[in-house]
Amino acid sequence: MDGGGRFPESLNPGPARAAGVSARLAGNPLLRFASRFPSRALSVRRVRGGQSMADRLPRGTGLVIVSVSCAALSVAGFVASGRYDAFVAEQGRPLDVAARIAGFGVKRVTITGISRMYEREVLAAAGIDWRSSVPFLDVNEARERLMRVPLIAQASVRKIYPNDIAITQIEREPAALWQKDGVINVIAADGTVIDAMRDDRYATLPLVVGENANAKLPEYLALVAAAGPLAERIKAGTYVSGRRWTLKLDGIDVRLPEDDPAGALARLVRLERNERVLEKDIIAVDLRMADRVVVRLTEEAAAARAETQQQNKKKPGAPT
Repeated sequence: MDGGGRFPESLNPGPARAAGVSARLAGNPLLRFASRFPSRALSVRRVRGGQSMADRLPRGTGLVIVSVSCAALSVAGFVASGRYDAFVAEQGRPLDVAARIAGFGVKRVTITGISRMYEREVLAAAGIDWRSSVPFLDVNEARERLMRVPLIAQASVRKIYPNDIAITQIEREPAALWQKDGVINVIAADGTVIDAMRDDRYATLPLVVGENANAKLPEYLALVAAAGPLAERIKAGTYVSGRRWTLKLDGIDVRLPEDDPAGALARLVRLERNERVLEKDIIAVDLRMADRVVVRLTEEAAAARAETQQQNKKKPGAPT
């Protein structure tokens, strides 16, 4: 290398330089030994610094990006306009539509364990209709929806390909009706509300009325059982002031005491057997006092009794 940093000879070996190298190898044993091992050349890839992004992407990529963007905008506009919701409400989800076209629509639903519910109520609760499809029905979601129905205690949902759904459920047993603030609900034996009174399916159940009357249902049913021959005539029981019961018998109110109501009922059974007190023109029987029975006449009976008493006073010799 000269003073300017340049090599005095070419870096590419010519024939003369190659001959000189061979002569030096012949005179130097160490160089002759090293020349037996071939040298490894490095492969270097040259990168053009000025290559644009368009040159690096495959041909047609831009068209694909534009097409996808337009499709995304179209879908977003379809959803935002409300037309997608209308389509789903009318035809079902797109996946369900595709599955129905492929032959996997729901054609039959088998319901086991149904007792007091109607089939349409079970299907509506599970979210299954003609728009559903077997492959895309979420059985876990359908079961959770069924379990939200108070009347259903247990439920399971299974798919049976290609077109069937099987629902198995266990319903809670209704024990009575509970009326509060003018609203009537169906309750279980423990007083839990399990359904609303919507039709006459539960019309034959016992009826309790008033605040916390549902929680006192076992007490009321025990009183009905203690009524003996009068049990069939008891139409309802009203829980009064959270302390005592008033029973409704064929339009007659039987007011029971807070203490020993069963004993008071036993007195009424004896009175009815011996004197037919409930056959008279009365609207109420008050048994709250242990030493007497107080009856309340109907308005007509009370007026007739008052008139009779007045006439008796006018008779000669009647006490004044």
